[in-house]
Amino acid sequence: MSKTMTLNVRVSGRLGDFVAANVAEDGAYENVSEYVRDLIRRDMERNEAAAFEHLKAELQHAFAQPDASYVELDAESVIRRGRERAAR
Repeated sequence: MSKTMTLNVRVSGRLGDFVAANVAEDGAYENVSEYVRDLIRRDMERNEAAAFEHLKAELQHAFAQPDASYVELDAESVIRRGRERAAR
């Protein structure tokens, strides 16, 4: 399990006003920590959705190619290719 991280963030001006409005009695959150956790979760979901859309586009492109363009690969080649992409 990952360890707990404490963040200290200073916001002022319009950002501070915006946070205060979202955390106030009639705001959507009870406290700033709850608000920040929700923002981080939403950002994670957006990143995961973008990665899924990228994968979906790659697969659609691959399946749209003529059968003659397919190349046979073994598992080691696929793993190596994946590692090379991840290293970029």
